[in-house]
Order: sequence, then C-alpha cells, then structure tokens
Amino acid sequence: MLEIILDNKSGSMWDISSITSGLSWSTTRTGRPASIDFSIILNAIYQDSAFSIHNGDIVRVRKDGVNMFYGYVFSIQNNQDGEVSVKAYDQVRYLLSKATYEFKGKTAAEIIKQLATDFQLTTGRLDNPSYAIPAMSEDGQTLLDIIEKSVTLTLINTQRHYVFFDDFGELSLRLVDDFLMDFYIGDGSLLTGYSYGVDIDSDTYNRIKLYQDNKDTGRREEYGVEDSANIARWGLLQLYQSVDEKKNAAQINEMLAQLAQLKNRESRSLQLDAIGDIRIRAGVYVPVVIQSLGINQPMLVDEAKHSFNGDDHTMTLNLKVI
Repeated sequence: MLEIILDNKSGSMWDISSITSGLSWSTTRTGRPASIDFSIILNAIYQDSAFSIHNGDIVRVRKDGVNMFYGYVFSIQNNQDGEVSVKAYDQVRYLLSKATYEFKGKTAAEIIKQLATDFQLTTGRLDNPSYAIPAMSEDGQTLLDIIEKSVTLTLINTQRHYVFFDDFGELSLRLVDDFLMDFYIGDGSLLTGYSYGVDIDSDTYNRIKLYQDNKDTGRREEYGVEDSANIARWGLLQLYQSVDEKKNAAQINEMLAQLAQLKNRESRSLQLDAIGDIRIRAGVYVPVVIQSLGINQPMLVDEAKHSFNGDDHTMTLNLKVI
C-alpha cells in the first residue's frame, strides 16, 4: 500500500494517498534526478477544503511502511476535469545548477560534502573512497556532472564502483557491492518480459589516447593503447582525453590499462519488465537468470521505472553488465 504525504513547509500536511492515481517512480544511475509523476483530483470527496498544492512542496512516499521517495514539487498542470498532474524531483535536481570549482587532493565523498554545504543540501551516508583525486578544475559545469566525474575517476583509479543517489532526502555515496539484491529476476521469478541487445555504439573504444600538456616544454605528450584485432572487427573507435599534469608515465600507463579493460568490449543491455519491488532502483546489482539468453549473473540497473495502479505494481528495468 502506498502512503503519499504532501507537506507545504508551513505547518500543513495532507495524506493524499486516497486521491492520487497513476503514480510512477523513475530513477537513473547518472545524469538525472529521481522523479515521481502522479495525478490527483481536486475537490474529491472527503478532501480538506484548505488543501492546496504548490511548487516547492515536499512529497514523501512510502510503500508498505518502507521509505521510497522524498522530493519536491517542480511542476503542476491542471485540466478542465479538475485533474492535477504533478511532477516532483528528489534533492539531486538542485545539483543541476552550474558553478566553477577547483579541488585538490579530495575524495569523491569530500567533493559531494563540499557541494552540498555550499548549496544548502542534506547529506547522509557517504562511503569515503581511499582514492584522493589529485586535481579537478571544473568551469561552469553542473554540480551533478562534477560529482559524477569524481565518481568516474574513482572507478578508473580503484576499479571500485560507487553509486551516488538521494536516499529519502539525504545525498548518499555507496559502494555498489553493498547493493547486491538477495533475490533474482528471470526464469520463474518476477519476470514478465525482456528485450536484449549488444552494441559498440554507446561506450566502446578500441584505441585509447591520453594526453598531458607539459607547461615546462610547451608540448603535448600523448600515451596510447589499441587493440588491432578489435579495430579490424569494429573499425577504429577512439577515446581521447586529458590526464592530470602531475601524473607520471607509470601512472598514465596504468590508467590506459584500466580504461582498456573497461571500454574495449561490447556493451550488453537488457530491458526487463517485471513485477515491482521497490528495493530495486538505479545503481543496484540484481542477479538475472534467463536461460534462453545464457544469462546467469548480477547486472547493474541503469534505469528503473516503477508504476503503481491500484494494487498493481510493475517495473521496467534497463540493465548493463559491468
């Protein structure tokens, strides 16, 4: 059962569970905040005459007593039938603001903490990586892009996956290892349909070049690695990016090897339709067993959309192998 509470921040709170329909909850691993969409009927029977809804109001959603979503109303649309469509985002929405920052010797968790403090956001559990990023200079970037870059650099340099998300009103950074579900989706378990694909279009590179601008000599030094067999198979797919000027040749070559391991392979994607479980959101591992595809392994959830209609709860998941 869904419990949906609306808080106008001025001392008035309403339980709108009984007048809400068609609620959906969407999470994405990178690039976007989590959101909910739902409809309510104004002037419904038993509705408090003082009830109103405004942008900025807080929306809290729980399912069967378990926290699911905490966010803020960002869009309200009315139609001629008295139906109001509402969209709310979690706290990550405020990280779409742009700013300029320079960081030296900070971990991803420390960067998140600093940005949250500067923009008056609330943090919760932040798993602090062992890797301190030597330097990051970001000019006019969104705060979310800055955070995601720090998480990516941590992955490249430690081979450890972290997931950043809003945990019911608290910005959180967690090791993905902690989010392996203890149940599977697939043959005989929750699955109602699937679509499977393999591509080299989204994040595959068989030549990787890293460059470093040497301020002393005024020259650009390049380091590279390539896979001639995969170039022959797929054509030349090149990743070209800068590295910090303080890294030495050994560190750069180590980065090349790590990037090649991550990028020089086909990307496999899988979309599942299944009976819903709110423990599954973008950024978690879920074991997947589909014998006809030869799949029996944990997969990373890139996107998750949960739909609630009365007592029915379904979900659509986009997954990838990591």
